[in-house]
Parts: sequence; C-alpha cells; structure tokens
Amino acid sequence: MDFLTLLSPARSEPHPRGSTLKSLFHSHLPLIDFPFTMALRPIDNALPTTPERPKKQAKVVVPIQKQSDSAVKDENKPPSADPVIDYVLSENLKAIPDPETKIQSLIEGLDSKDWTKVCESLNNARRFALYHSTLLLPLLEKVVVVMVKAMKNPRSALIKTSIMASSDIFNAFGDKLLDSFPSEAFDHLLLQLLLKASQDKRFVCEEADKALNAMVKSMTPLPLFKKLRAYVSHFNLRVRAKAAISLSNCVSKMELEGMKEVGLVALVQMAADLLKDRLPEAREAARSIVISIYEAFTENEEQKQEAWQSFCLSNLTPIHAQSMLKIIPSQ
Repeated sequence: MDFLTLLSPARSEPHPRGSTLKSLFHSHLPLIDFPFTMALRPIDNALPTTPERPKKQAKVVVPIQKQSDSAVKDENKPPSADPVIDYVLSENLKAIPDPETKIQSLIEGLDSKDWTKVCESLNNARRFALYHSTLLLPLLEKVVVVMVKAMKNPRSALIKTSIMASSDIFNAFGDKLLDSFPSEAFDHLLLQLLLKASQDKRFVCEEADKALNAMVKSMTPLPLFKKLRAYVSHFNLRVRAKAAISLSNCVSKMELEGMKEVGLVALVQMAADLLKDRLPEAREAARSIVISIYEAFTENEEQKQEAWQSFCLSNLTPIHAQSMLKIIPSQ
C-alpha cells in the first residue's frame, strides 16, 4: 500500500476501535512521524491568539499653581471662626433712621444667600415691625416666607433669629397675619413654631414657646383656635402637646358665645381625647380646657355642679363623662 492509497477518500474499511491514522502511518512508514492532526486545522489556528494589549491613555499634565507666600503662611493659622450673631431682645431694638429709604434694601437682604445677611435683615424686619409697621405691612407675606425658610435651616443662629422675629411680628400685627395674605403662609409658620418648640435644643425650644405665647396673646381666639385645632391630632407626640397647650391658652380667652360658635360638645370631646394622650403636657392642657369650659358654661347657673353633670352625661359617653366630672372638684 503506497502513500496515495492511504490518503484516498475511496477507502471504506473502518479503522480498528481505538486506532488512529497516526498509528497506521507508523506501521507502513516507520521513519516518518507526520503530525496529521495539525495538518487538518486551518493555518490561522496553528498558534494561539495573543490578546491585544490595551492602549495606554495619554496622561494630561495639569500645571500646579504655585502658592503665594501669604497662602503658605495662612496654613499655620487656625481656621477662622463662624460669625458671631447677637440675639437682641425686643426692648433693645431701636428705630431705623430714614426708614422709607431702608425699606427698599430690606428685601435684598432677605433674599441674600449669605445667612449672616439674612440674620441682619430679619433683625431689621423686627425693627420695622416695632417702629415702622405701616411700611412693613405690604412686605409682610415676604417676611413670613423668609422666616419659615430660615426655621428650616440647619444653622441654630438663623433659626433662633427667625423665631425672635416671629414674636415681634405677632406683637406688631396680630390678626393682620390672617387677613393680609393667603393663609398657607401662616399655616407653614405655625407648623414650624410647633416643630421648633418640640425640639431638644433648649435655647430654640424656649424661644419657640415664647413666640407661640405671643401669637395667642396678640390674636383673636376664635380664628386662631380654628388654625390650632388640626394640630392636636398630629402624629408627632410633642407637636400634639405643644398645640394642646396653645389651644388651652386660646380657649381660656374665649367667652361662652365663642365656645358655642366652635361647638361646646366638640370642644369637650376634644378635651376628653387629650386626657388620654401619652404626654403629661397634653393631658394637663386638656384639664385646663375643661376648667375653662366649665367656668364659662356655669357662669350664670345657680346649680353649677348639676348643670355641668347634666351637660356631660347628655353629650358624652359614660367613660368620657366621668373623666370630665372628676376634673371639677365638688363644692
């Protein structure tokens, strides 16, 4: 058998099991070791492909500016401290000279991105409120919006300054805060004061309490009651308690006719719900509300205890009625 016969495709006899073409070559051509398996592969698979090396990125050299001698010297100095903000009491504020001219620059200061300038402008707004309120009245809504924004700022100095400004605004304008612009601005201000009064920071909390007290004293109780009423059911326990305290102070200023306009039954039921509150401040405020209602309701009654007992049993559940009756001591 010659070499061409072995390569001929006409050969049909099967190779023995386990044999290879290479072994057949060895049997007939002992001196030739032909890598037949390599010959069947395409020529481009003869060598393994080498992965292409990633191209190097061109390096961009950024020139470093040489620091000046003054900058190098400043490195050894301690960092500058934050600006110190003075908390000026209302009685120490003075009138503004030439207020008609200065009122134009007030808005620019309130819109400043520099928080220290905002503090300065809020203090100027306090001075306008106390001494030049007629000039500030057209800008009152803008001032309230800035106060609300400042109370949301993380800087405690800005928060306290804005709360102090709100106290002077309440004392100067009172009910005009509800009449001069849309009520949404006042609602936002009220919520922020309740939130700040609920904080753990004592100097912020105490200032917010003062502002809430100034609000109650300066405003007519009935419209303010309607604003506060929604917050006695707030999900935040502390906000609920602070709202209850302000509400009790508001109710104490009402006469019987004002209570009837609110709704005596609804007022007593609200107090009964607050008596079950988790915070003692809310429960104490509820007792104060009940006492105010009792005094107004029985003012012209000869048999005060009997009239009060009849009212509670007629309008409340037995459990709530008993809780109301326990608050009023027997005569």
